[in-house]
Amino acid sequence: MDAAADYLQDLLTQADRLKKLADGAIAQLSDEELFRALDPESNSVAVTMRHVGGNLKSRFTDFLTTDGEKPDRDRDAEFEMPPGTTRETVEAGWENGFRILKTTLSSLTIADLTRDVFIAGQRHTVIQALQRSVTHTAYHVGQIVFMAKHLRGAAWRTLSIPRGQSAQFKGPRRS
Repeated sequence: MDAAADYLQDLLTQADRLKKLADGAIAQLSDEELFRALDPESNSVAVTMRHVGGNLKSRFTDFLTTDGEKPDRDRDAEFEMPPGTTRETVEAGWENGFRILKTTLSSLTIADLTRDVFIAGQRHTVIQALQRSVTHTAYHVGQIVFMAKHLRGAAWRTLSIPRGQSAQFKGPRRS
């Protein structure tokens, strides 16, 4: 059993799971709901998607050789919605970020895990940078699911085990 190889494979699995979870929530939203914020201090699902896509693109483009905070990234602009922004343009940035992430994760080797990379000038091992990214992405996926569930209300279709049905999803007991 090679723990490092398993770790790299599990990162791909977790990235797929996170994206699938968020995509399931996003698909339930109308265009109006996608762009709606709960209040002036909240981000819409679309804004959160723009931020995650921008973050993944910046972090994982030339991951091993350049700082993860690219000079051309305008993080603050990810939290604004330019005029004319559509669902399609938001989804394109989201998809691009995850595509870059998956391409990079697929290219990493066991030897890469102990290399150093930089994010905003701070040194991280590859493992630390990967854990930082998974945690960051999971945080925002949770926000997306919460927002979508809130906006859909009674029309929400669960993405996990429906309430009151947990017993149907239990595996066999082991002794």
